[in-house]
Amino acid sequence: MAETSESTSASPAPVVTVIGEALIDMVPGERPGDFRALPGGSPFNVAVGLARLGLRTSLMARLADTAFGRILRAHAEAEGIDLTHAPRAAEPASLAIVSLNEHAQAHYDFYLDGTADWQWSAAETADLPPGTAVLHHGSLASWTAPGDAHIHALASRLHDRGQVLISYDPNIRPFLLGGPDKGRPLAERSVARSHLVKASREDVEWLYPDTPLEAVAARWLGLGALLVVITDGPDGAHLFRPGEQPVTRPGRKVAVVDTVGAGDAFTSGFLDALVRRGLRTPELLRRAALATLACASDDAILVSSLTCERIGADPPSALPRPDGSARAPLTPADLCFPGRAG
Repeated sequence: MAETSESTSASPAPVVTVIGEALIDMVPGERPGDFRALPGGSPFNVAVGLARLGLRTSLMARLADTAFGRILRAHAEAEGIDLTHAPRAAEPASLAIVSLNEHAQAHYDFYLDGTADWQWSAAETADLPPGTAVLHHGSLASWTAPGDAHIHALASRLHDRGQVLISYDPNIRPFLLGGPDKGRPLAERSVARSHLVKASREDVEWLYPDTPLEAVAARWLGLGALLVVITDGPDGAHLFRPGEQPVTRPGRKVAVVDTVGAGDAFTSGFLDALVRRGLRTPELLRRAALATLACASDDAILVSSLTCERIGADPPSALPRPDGSARAPLTPADLCFPGRAG
């Protein structure tokens, strides 16, 4: 199937395609030693968040044909995510054991050797869902061999054509990357082939020790990114564009249960905000007013903040407005938590 995006006036709503890992998060339960097996992985979480916000969402993930893999597939299908381009993998599913510190911040121990998420082939990444307007990639699958080369090749091909908006989140895991000297070129390889780059302060400070956020953002913009968004936990997010002063948007005060999936919820909230505002091509993102992008960040901060009030990666769903109008900007009244599907 050709890599293309539909653009006729009669076309349905644009598709946001997410490519990357789908793994099982073992999340702490109420008693010491208890764990809940929940669907997870940054790209998987982003896809769920997008679908709950009402976007046509397609997930390209290698889903294992095992008990855990079937959990992932059933959960995605229950969320309304298109899995037509999600290969059935012979390898087992990846696992992440989650622990929380005294601030409810998540730490992950991974079991990844020989698992499904890293075995992409050129044939699997050549088959892009039709109607794709936005491609989001990042996290472990974007820098874990051997499959990362095929994901990067897909993003590069689409970037060169200039029609599909490419979004990237490095979602750094220091234990897996080994050190900043190894991680930086891998992250910058993807930054250079993306239009929108979202990263956390923790990602940036690990990749570029003792370097101001502004300097890192300038470096990424110099590599070709059109917009860099750096999230800053409870302090909100910082937006950077070429030739413009950075903008900081404040965080929201919430009762944090844990931060699992908070960054992924921000990503899905931001992409949803862009699509709702019609900013779904590289050129439209380039021409967008910074004030408009700041409002999109406010939407993403709201979605992320509400997710922190829930156990695990469990983002909110959008409620339809009675008048059918687009939700711009979002308010808490536009969102709800109907409960996990599947």
